[in-house]
Amino acid sequence: MPVSRRPRTFAARLDSRVSSTPTARHFLRAYLAALPSGDRYTDIAGLLLGELFANAVQHSDAPADRLIEIRIALVGDRLRLEVHDAGSGRPSLRAATPEDEHGRGLSLVDELAERWGCCPRAGGVGKFVWALVAPTPVLPLAA
Repeated sequence: MPVSRRPRTFAARLDSRVSSTPTARHFLRAYLAALPSGDRYTDIAGLLLGELFANAVQHSDAPADRLIEIRIALVGDRLRLEVHDAGSGRPSLRAATPEDEHGRGLSLVDELAERWGCCPRAGGVGKFVWALVAPTPVLPLAA
């Protein structure tokens, strides 16, 4: 029987600071590199994970020493991204004005993810925000 080379769920806990965002994206790229079609998720998934992670850092009311956990898994042909934090606030879409310097990240998530949502964490401490990423279509080669 052939052995499956598909990676299982990947999880990592990172410091709750914006400077950890590139590390989260690095882990995502490493996970996707092990998938036969991982390159079909890379661009959108990297953007979404970065936004979700940065939102967890900036908007969480959890103590600064709490870690943020990322989870990455392939579910069927959809990539599932999760960002867990100990904060109590839930993300909500809002319309940013042209003068606003922030406030567009969740709109990007809403636009680019196939679906997304927010759930309480097991044990009742904090929440996690998840997003499903569909693979980009394979374009036929021009004749």
